[in-house]
Amino acid sequence: MRNRLWTIILLITWICQWGISGPKALQEPGMSEWAVWPPVEDLGALIVYQAHRRMPWPSARSYCHYRRRRRGKPPFRRPRITNEDEEQTAQAERTQDVKSDNMFAPQRWGLSPDLSRKLPERLYCFWQRYFECFKTKTRNTSVYAYHYLNCLLRMESKRNYANIGRVAGVPGENIQHFMSNSPWSAQAVMEQVQHEIKNTPDLNRGGVVILDESADQKAGDQSAGAGRQRNGRLGKVDMSQVGTLLAYANLTSPERLVWAWVDAELYLQAHWFSPEMTQLRQRVGIPPEREFETKIELGWKMIQRVKANGLPFEAVACDDLYGRSTWLRDKMDEEEILYMADVPRTTQVYLEKPILGVPERPPGRRGPKPTRLRVLNGVQSFKAYQIARCADTIWTRVPVRSIERGELDDPFTAQRVWTLREGQPEPVEEWLVIRHEAKDRYNYSLSNAPADASLQYLAWLKCQRYFVERTNQDAKSEAGWDELEARKYLGWEHHLALVTLAVWFAAQMKCEWADTSTRDPTLAQQFAVQILPALSMANIRVLLRAAMPLPQPTPEEAVALVAEHFVNRTRSRKSRLKRQKLIPARHAPP
Repeated sequence: MRNRLWTIILLITWICQWGISGPKALQEPGMSEWAVWPPVEDLGALIVYQAHRRMPWPSARSYCHYRRRRRGKPPFRRPRITNEDEEQTAQAERTQDVKSDNMFAPQRWGLSPDLSRKLPERLYCFWQRYFECFKTKTRNTSVYAYHYLNCLLRMESKRNYANIGRVAGVPGENIQHFMSNSPWSAQAVMEQVQHEIKNTPDLNRGGVVILDESADQKAGDQSAGAGRQRNGRLGKVDMSQVGTLLAYANLTSPERLVWAWVDAELYLQAHWFSPEMTQLRQRVGIPPEREFETKIELGWKMIQRVKANGLPFEAVACDDLYGRSTWLRDKMDEEEILYMADVPRTTQVYLEKPILGVPERPPGRRGPKPTRLRVLNGVQSFKAYQIARCADTIWTRVPVRSIERGELDDPFTAQRVWTLREGQPEPVEEWLVIRHEAKDRYNYSLSNAPADASLQYLAWLKCQRYFVERTNQDAKSEAGWDELEARKYLGWEHHLALVTLAVWFAAQMKCEWADTSTRDPTLAQQFAVQILPALSMANIRVLLRAAMPLPQPTPEEAVALVAEHFVNRTRSRKSRLKRQKLIPARHAPP
């Protein structure tokens, strides 16, 4: 605004000067009309100088910001526009950095400030694609989805409803209602993520879905699904809330690694469906149609769901909690789904095909007639760890992929084995794949891969389950998955959907950067490595915060914030005292 005022003032001054001195100069003898041109040139130079000192875009509290809020559109910071001289100087400095051997020069790594400046608009366009998923029958609540997603990516910690509302500039009660009470469908969000993966040409092959679970510690048993159960993160049984998750990973290109959640279900223990829990189930909003299902049944339901939605994947990987279930392995085999399922080290296998049947009672022996199936041909069974320790086992070091810590090339072995099913007269032939990870550490898996599958392929498939851990790490450490403080069932589902969007947005930005950036090829030679690191979700959050910095409260706002905190703590204490019946009711006399 200031440079425009300068231009207007200078133009008015020049017009006035021309009106006074111009006609007089032309009336003098020997003077031509070109005599007044130098003042015009001086004025032009001055206008250009002032224009080059143009100010940044208006602040977030401008009228444009207010107008976007009135229209239900979240604001985003526009990048600062530099003049031509500054741009040429910056370009010269970048070119000099590229030509130099400075390994810290961003341009050599394919990085530029524009990458950070464009992220807010990319996030806004990403949110618009999911605009319809957050509409209900009575209102459009998608603006709160943008605020929540935005804050998940920008905030460092304590991403609860109150803090997200404070950073976004909206009441925390609105955020809480949107997450815990608004009936928008979280499953619709997950299905659209699956649809986008399906419609991405580079992800049509090489995809793997990984079945796993994620547990979060809870302070009490009043949250949906909370109960004393195994918490893998803590390594013990504790009061926890467990979700069964299905992740998608695609590693066809070492520079375009993609992983994200694509489906999930909250695990509800059996005691949640007892008559004593009816009131609590209604209070936290557990759907009446929900019935008790084991984690394995929930996992199979999700696999069927993503397959029906057309998600492209070549195999399913899972840990030994799911892999030890012969029921789940048989279900996937019936649907012709390739699996690589981890199993316990004590899993019983046969190196030769056993013949099963009910033995005849020996003549002269008393007692009931045998009814259980037994091995009739005397084939000996082995436990998986016995095969790993056998001296005849042949180990082959297989190069699986390049990783940031070097090369993943552990020793592997694979053998065709037979496993038994409860009550089934025919054994099932599978691959037993063993990975020797450390000196005395082995990992065992069973797979229904074809009999002619190569060890290279089996080893590659065996190592895919690692990426569910990367997905969980990004969701928890970078997107605030483990910071949910809501109690209601809808709050868990909605938080899951928006955390999934945050991780999926980061995955898309990583792929987009890998496709468009050009890195100095001499960097790999300079560091003597084959693969340079890819952009991480933590890097994307740093770049986004630079373009959309978190608001810092003024001293007055900080004091008001502390006072609000005091009020909330006092109300909480009063409520707890009421429940403990330590204060009289309102109608009681003093």
